[in-house]
Amino acid sequence: MRFLKFALAGVCALGLIGAGPARSAEPVKIRMSWVAPLANWASVVLEKKDLMKHFGKSYTLETTRYQGTPQMIAAIANNELEVASLAYSSLAIAIDNAGLSDLKVIADEFQEGKPGYYTDAYWVRKDAGIDKVEDLKGKVIGTNGGGSAVDVGVRAMLKKHGLEDKRDYMLLEGPLPAMPAMLLEKKADLIPAVLPFALNPKLNQEAKILFNISDALGPIDMIVLCARGDFIKKNRAAMVDYMEDLLTVVHWFLDPKNHEEVAKIASKITKAPPERFGWLFTNKDNYRDPNMMPDLAALQHNIDTVRELGFVKKQIDIKKYADLSLVQEAAKRLK
Repeated sequence: MRFLKFALAGVCALGLIGAGPARSAEPVKIRMSWVAPLANWASVVLEKKDLMKHFGKSYTLETTRYQGTPQMIAAIANNELEVASLAYSSLAIAIDNAGLSDLKVIADEFQEGKPGYYTDAYWVRKDAGIDKVEDLKGKVIGTNGGGSAVDVGVRAMLKKHGLEDKRDYMLLEGPLPAMPAMLLEKKADLIPAVLPFALNPKLNQEAKILFNISDALGPIDMIVLCARGDFIKKNRAAMVDYMEDLLTVVHWFLDPKNHEEVAKIASKITKAPPERFGWLFTNKDNYRDPNMMPDLAALQHNIDTVRELGFVKKQIDIKKYADLSLVQEAAKRLK
């Protein structure tokens, strides 16, 4: 009996030893993408690591910049990216064309066309003689990539006015920060200008808005955060911790009492004076849901437009590609 007791004690000890690595497992690596500084949460979230109580414990976070959302599709397909900030358009393309059938919308970034908030616009030079959409026939249209959110917006608007790509106009690709220069240097006749690049003083002096993206598409859920279903399933606890920390940081940035420090952070990121950021995270900015909940009805309409323009073939029911349980559980923790 004494031997049996020692043997059982040894087995228990081995069990405890074996359980140790599970309790002290390496934090889950989460790589998150962004395109435009300040517009995407990934461009600013690590500036407030002090608020992220789970960071470095259950998960780590790396952020990577891409020229546009379409480039993120290959990255998340090849497991080089865990959380992608996809536009409604690239989300549809990822699901249909790239075959990412397990892709899930897990949270929202920002929306366009919300009453009382800023909406991204398309600009022309004041001296170009372009006063209506029909005047763009035979012109060069700037875009940050075929199938991007602003690309779909301009195609949809031009199609409404009888203009078709290649037949009636040419597309010229470039990164979003370069768009004002492309217009002012006469390399393009119309460009999309998103925040903060739409505030370029020379752009506002020498150019004008021809139309905005909601004129083309109505209410828009512009950018959503997405992750692969398998990754969520394997790392659910860490993903909820990540969403809790992200929500905490989002609440901090959206709180008006923090605006002075927010402007300093924006200045650090963009190298522009802090006094230029009075608009940031106010109603002069794009709308951001404080609980990062997407507008699935708007997103469905936007994806239907992507299909109508021929970027995807199949009908996509976005509710089947959404898992909002992570952000909902995280939000409950913060109440």
